[in-house]
This record gives sequence, C-alpha cells and structure tokens, in this order.
Amino acid sequence: MSDNARVASILFVEDDPSARAALELALTRQGHSVTSRATGEDGLDTLRARRPEIAILDVMLPGIDGIEVCRRIRRDDDLPVILLTARGDDLDVVLGLEAGADDYVVKPVEPRVLDARIRAVLRRAEQTHADRSAYGDLMIDRSALRVTKGGRDIRLTPTELRLLLELTRRPGQALTRQHLLSEVWEHTYPGDSRLVDACVQRVRAKIEDEPAEPRLIETIRGFGYRFVAP
Repeated sequence: MSDNARVASILFVEDDPSARAALELALTRQGHSVTSRATGEDGLDTLRARRPEIAILDVMLPGIDGIEVCRRIRRDDDLPVILLTARGDDLDVVLGLEAGADDYVVKPVEPRVLDARIRAVLRRAEQTHADRSAYGDLMIDRSALRVTKGGRDIRLTPTELRLLLELTRRPGQALTRQHLLSEVWEHTYPGDSRLVDACVQRVRAKIEDEPAEPRLIETIRGFGYRFVAP
C-alpha cells in the first residue's frame, strides 16, 4: 500500500462536540476508521475493548486529561499517540512528550496536516515493530539491542548478543560454524569453531527453558546451528 493510501483505525478523544464531529468527518473522508469519544475515561474503556492502531487525544479533557490518558496507555502498551494542544510552545507539549506521546499537533487543526502526522507516526511504529521479534516468551528488540524472556531482561555479553541476533536473522536456516565465526567474531580460521560452540552453550543457558534439551537453538551435527522459531 502506498504512503498516501495508508489508512488506520483511530481512537479520537475530544470533548468539544463541533471539533470532534468536524475532525471525525475529515479523517473519515481520508479513509480512516474513526471511533470518537468525549472523555478520557470513555477513551480508555474503548481502548480496552478494542485496540486501535493509533490514538489522538486532546490535552484539555474533562476529568482525566489527555496527558494522563497517554501516561496510562504507556504503562503497558506501545500504541502510537498524538496529542492535540491549543498552545504549541506550552508546558503541555513537554509534559505530553514526557508522558510518552509520539507527536503533537497545535489546534486549530488542519485535517491534512493531522493526516500527514498520523501516517508519519504509523510509519515509524511499523519500522520499530519490524525491528522486534517474539519467539514464544522470548522478545528480541534489534533497535534497542534488548532481549527479554517472560518480560524479564536477559543479560547477554556483546558477543552473545551478536550471536543471537545473527541466528535469529534467519529463523529456520542452518548456519555453519564458519559463517557464525565470520559474522560474529570476524574470524576466518576454522579451528576457532570452539568459540561458537561455547558461546551457543552460554546463550542457551540464558534463553532456553531447558538448556540441556534446547528447543530454540538447534545443533546441526557436523555443520552448525539453526534457530527454530516456536
């Protein structure tokens, strides 16, 4: 799908009825699917019932304001968020970004500008998720160089991390010890293959449920290793 054709399911929270109706209509005409709500509480309830692709939140909402809604979303979700603020150089912008907002747009909002911001935020989100891979309860974030298992950080040495990243770059593909030596250690001498074997054992001890019976990093006898996605 081309960038100009990128549409999204949007949660739009705005307490002003006329502004809400106007922007909902404009975004719908752009092809987006819009669910609008008038309060932060209703917005959060809607989010729990059905997750959209992006949330657009007015900062000045009755009850729970847009910044607090954003903060609550960020507690356990990486949903893209754009804030609508009446002042571009106000403390609202700083607080909103610190709360985890991805972008902000100053009111009054030009629909085409908001549409462009939506597509830009979604592009960044898609790129970020492309750098993340989940294998059961094992999560690898290539952009952040972070590995977690069951939500807990796995501490890997730089070499262990490079080995895991190389193995998971091609799930299901058998990689020779020589290939791993070249890519991870930048060695060319075949006798150094023991480095690969020892490092694989260390990584298995950290990411496998049963390191003695590995299911993620499989040994290809006489050849090398293969990462098996669950």
